[in-house]
Amino acid sequence: MNLTSLHFLLTYQCNFECDHCFVWGSPRQSGVMTLADIRNALHQAKSAGTIESVYFEGGEPFLYYATLLKAVQLAHQMGFEVGIVTNGYWATSLEDAQAVIEPFSGYLNGLSVSTDFFHYNEFISDQARFSEEVAKILNIPTSTISIVSPIENHEQCIDGSRGTLPPGDSDVMYRGRAAVNLTAKAGRQPWTSFTECPYEDLIEPGRVHLDALGNLHICQGLVIGNIKKKSLKEICAEYDPWAHPIVKVLLAGGPAALVKQYILPHGEGYADACHLCYTSRVLLRDRFPDILGPDQMYGVDL
Repeated sequence: MNLTSLHFLLTYQCNFECDHCFVWGSPRQSGVMTLADIRNALHQAKSAGTIESVYFEGGEPFLYYATLLKAVQLAHQMGFEVGIVTNGYWATSLEDAQAVIEPFSGYLNGLSVSTDFFHYNEFISDQARFSEEVAKILNIPTSTISIVSPIENHEQCIDGSRGTLPPGDSDVMYRGRAAVNLTAKAGRQPWTSFTECPYEDLIEPGRVHLDALGNLHICQGLVIGNIKKKSLKEICAEYDPWAHPIVKVLLAGGPAALVKQYILPHGEGYADACHLCYTSRVLLRDRFPDILGPDQMYGVDL
């Protein structure tokens, strides 16, 4: 496995508690990286020899502003392209946005701001607009991440085309909190129809997520190793998707195969492949505690 990008889950904490969140982000979550954690992980990423970019995400990474700023500077100095994903809560005016973003000027290659009705009362928030305007002045490339809810009036988002996603926007993936809070409003398909993972490349993923506990996630809550126990380079070299007790089943037949292989109780219909996969993984956590975790990814601490 040759990774080209490493995404740091700087913290599981978030000032929001969005229904669609993969990682159950909330003010009550635990798990935050220290500078020592970040420095160690960056050196491991450099030693891996294939990683070109790093992203800092959460939760909400700007909750730990000083740590985030130093982490971005360290990553830049080590030759990585660096990006941040944020909800932009701090951009309450142009002046405030500039005060927050300006210290990152010269270090950032990308700033992605989440904005939709999960986060704000406007699909494109003032926070996103202020962030984008300031970032452009500072020559920091920007983008927005917008998720369209199954319960929204889509006419609020696009011109009269109800039920169609706006260009650049994404539908909910029903994993994490979304699998619990949003599926009642979604349509259903037969569980037997989910015979592949449509979102993640489980053989050559390109990027993985690293959390504060050292867990390396090929998909949120699906762990392939821990860099506090074995180096990132070793994990990549030794990764065998056909030997991983969850990944190999998903490759053979998708989430439906998890149900069949492990004889899991199930309903007749699910919102999408993630819904069936996440629900199945919850049932399998006792059997595979080192692979299906940590608790934060499954809302256990909340």
